[in-house]
Amino acid sequence: MRLDKIIARSRIVDLRSLDLEGALRELLDVCVEKFTDLKSEPLLRGLLARESTMTTYLGFGVALPHVRVKMSRRYVLAIGRSRVGIRHDGALADERVHLIVMLIAGENARDYLQVLASIARQVKGKELVDNLVNASDLDMLHERLIGGVGGLQAVEAQQNRVNRLMFRQAERVAQGANCQAIMVFGDTFIGGIQPGVLRSKLKMILVTRASLETGDHDTEFNDTIQVRSFSNQRLAQLRSAMLVALTRGVVMFADRICCIGGITGSNQFDTLVVVDVEREFQTLLTGSTADLLPSDVKPEVLERVIAVATELAVEGREGRPVGCLFVIGDNEKVGSLSKPLVLNPFFGYKEEDRNILNPFMDETVKEFSSIDGAFVIRGDGVVESAGSLIQATDSNHSLPSGLGSRHAAAAAISVTTDCISIVVSSSTGQVTLFRRGVMLPLTEKRR
Repeated sequence: MRLDKIIARSRIVDLRSLDLEGALRELLDVCVEKFTDLKSEPLLRGLLARESTMTTYLGFGVALPHVRVKMSRRYVLAIGRSRVGIRHDGALADERVHLIVMLIAGENARDYLQVLASIARQVKGKELVDNLVNASDLDMLHERLIGGVGGLQAVEAQQNRVNRLMFRQAERVAQGANCQAIMVFGDTFIGGIQPGVLRSKLKMILVTRASLETGDHDTEFNDTIQVRSFSNQRLAQLRSAMLVALTRGVVMFADRICCIGGITGSNQFDTLVVVDVEREFQTLLTGSTADLLPSDVKPEVLERVIAVATELAVEGREGRPVGCLFVIGDNEKVGSLSKPLVLNPFFGYKEEDRNILNPFMDETVKEFSSIDGAFVIRGDGVVESAGSLIQATDSNHSLPSGLGSRHAAAAAISVTTDCISIVVSSSTGQVTLFRRGVMLPLTEKRR
């Protein structure tokens, strides 16, 4: 859904309180004033109860308290700014919260976790947060916020002569090669691609690291795929983007795709590639895209695990490289072939709070990535355990030299169960996917 549709100027306030409870009361007051069926005290108790279970502090001075209640509307959003700063138990000792984004969701809002994750991604950038906090008044804050989440800060795709020529040639190549779509790598341009700049009669797919919602913008793109870029190399996101597109059904096994992009941030198209999907993924697929994704695994769950794995590969943890293993799907059988190495840190938490789609799980998963063993994740995204020893065996597949026990376990469990496993290598930083014992590198090795 479009986030700018639930951002109302009347529910953006300057906060006077210096503590979280007082700030939440101020935000609830402006919500109840508009929606009289909402009751402040039960909402406040729910918000504080969730806060005591899991912090809603995102970093960069932003908190995202949220609660689900019975109400007729899907979402109510209120935003509070504090230049002085508010005390928050989830922040470090010297940090203060300067922006509180409070989300109230109806119990029937099925995309609740996705909306929560989208909001978290949008307001997590330090530059945007600084611009909001330093806005001269609330009207300017509202304009900057709408601009930030609505993509209005994107600059034009610098339609110089070379870019226009490259895009026209991409259309000609796509038509001549019988391509089903043109895939544009938007991170080539600083700030992304402004809507209306690139147009074609062919199907258009945008690949970007930015947090855009498919169909939210008046744009020429039929689909948007968000993939974290792990390097500044040309088309670095290509293989991961194709994999996500396959699992979503955006592209098919028999399709041919024309890709156009350039060096990240260069503002210049300089690369054109035609990808035959069948050849690219022939080792993983046996004739249909349904083979790639286990029947119980949701596409958005696989996307989110790939994103977290890629972030770990890029960032490491506390300045050190991190290696870890994720096993997704066929939970019952995977459970029978694994055992805990440590006490399960996810035991006892509500499923919603330990779902990989929940944005507050990112730091938790990254923190536990240093534990030996695997993350076992259900197909709907619920993390069942961390630190699990995989006991599956596979004597029919041989791995390239240099790969260790983590890759061997990933390959074996993907053969003996109907799951997908993803490995982050601590030595090379490479992210690798395994399906039915077949290995598919998603990123390059660190140099």
